[in-house]
Amino acid sequence: MQLSLLKAKLHRACVTHSELDYEGSCAIDGRLLRAAGIREYEQIHIYNVTNGERFITYAIRAEDDSRIISVNGAAAHKASPGDRIIICAYAVMDQAEAEGFRPELVYLDENNHIIGQRNAIPVQVA
Repeated sequence: MQLSLLKAKLHRACVTHSELDYEGSCAIDGRLLRAAGIREYEQIHIYNVTNGERFITYAIRAEDDSRIISVNGAAAHKASPGDRIIICAYAVMDQAEAEGFRPELVYLDENNHIIGQRNAIPVQVA
């Protein structure tokens, strides 16, 4: 059996640009891509915390330390500068691979600086 698991997450990134007249994709600061383990051209899912939009595109590398998160092409209709988004990548693996796997979770502030990293989501009980 193959399982699709969360591989990486950039949590609450802030959109810096929204470029409609662009070939497509989402440009992400190269240092943030490396921190999360997301590869250039890898499929990503974007969940817009600000407006509830959800869409799939692919990552492209923006300049290291630029703090850029640019939603481009048709997806620009789904996110605007200032929106907070969650960027996720998933991996397909078999049960043996999944047993020891832990995702790379990267938490960002409103200026796209890394404020924390971990490999598990803490359970919160209300």
